[in-house]
Amino acid sequence: MSFSKEKREQIKRYILEKINDKSNSVAKKTADAFGISLNTVYRYLRELEKDGIIKEEENEYVLTVEVNSIVLSRKAGELDAEDEIYRKYIKKYIEDMPDNVRKIWEYSFMEMMNNAIDHSEAEIVLVCIRKSFLDTYIIIYDMGVGIFEKIREYYGFSSLDDAVHELFKGKLTTDSKRHSGEGIFFTSRILDEFAAISSGKIFTHDKYVEVLQSLDNVSDFKEWKNTKGTIVSMKLSNFSNKKLAEVFEMFANIDGGFAKTHIPIKNIYEDYPVSRSQAKRLCNRFEKFEEVELDFKEVEEIGQGFAHEIFVVFQNANPKVRLIPINMNLQVERMVNHVILSNE
Repeated sequence: MSFSKEKREQIKRYILEKINDKSNSVAKKTADAFGISLNTVYRYLRELEKDGIIKEEENEYVLTVEVNSIVLSRKAGELDAEDEIYRKYIKKYIEDMPDNVRKIWEYSFMEMMNNAIDHSEAEIVLVCIRKSFLDTYIIIYDMGVGIFEKIREYYGFSSLDDAVHELFKGKLTTDSKRHSGEGIFFTSRILDEFAAISSGKIFTHDKYVEVLQSLDNVSDFKEWKNTKGTIVSMKLSNFSNKKLAEVFEMFANIDGGFAKTHIPIKNIYEDYPVSRSQAKRLCNRFEKFEEVELDFKEVEEIGQGFAHEIFVVFQNANPKVRLIPINMNLQVERMVNHVILSNE
């Protein structure tokens, strides 16, 4: 049976995704999924191996990964311009990808490299690129002051946790004359995986444990993660359908300004939030936005004081800010409704 080129590519992508997920019985699953013989699947496996896309290790197939590292020195004048760094060192790994993927990497890498150049005070920045057929990782490690410590000190926060939590909101910068504070906000949302790690803390929209496990597969990260500075890890599928403009539009008003934000409550609190002081810290800088989406996904319950401070005290003081709670379970919804109705 002769398949079309599109069908063959679909089968190969399926095989590669199963290998990448470390699935058992890849050949059988592929044969069952596409109604083809095992011999046909084995032929595809041999083709993928011949093309250098996969290789055999310890009696199983794994994706072939190209790994390259770059060391950049401020003293040598190598940390002057993020766009030059991108063109010189990164572009060659990205230029064969679809246009939307190239644009995402151009934006994300240059935003994060600019942060390392302008904010970290680091003399040395390391960049690691890991590329397989399916996806690409880029890790930027600066040996500087540390992103969370820099934010904590600049804003006078009492803890590093407060600095981490502020990053979820966006519009956060320690240099407002030259920076908008949008880079990390949008980069962390457009990529498949994003994590900033510093001073034993981590900022990510993904599950912490999964991010750390993923990074532990990167040999350089194991050597860097307990040292001074900041590690920014970024991952994106080479076949992503995401578009940078669509992410910007999600958080823009009709004039195109950055007017909306989204706060994943679960990522901020280890236990359920109960106190007014927690709510006051959460609401810090909400007034800079027209719309604040509060995502209560996986939050089991909230305290009356926490809810009242947000949905009554803050809302009454800032009537132009639209608070939108989403993904509430019945218990959280009842508490929010309770404090609102009690105030009427």
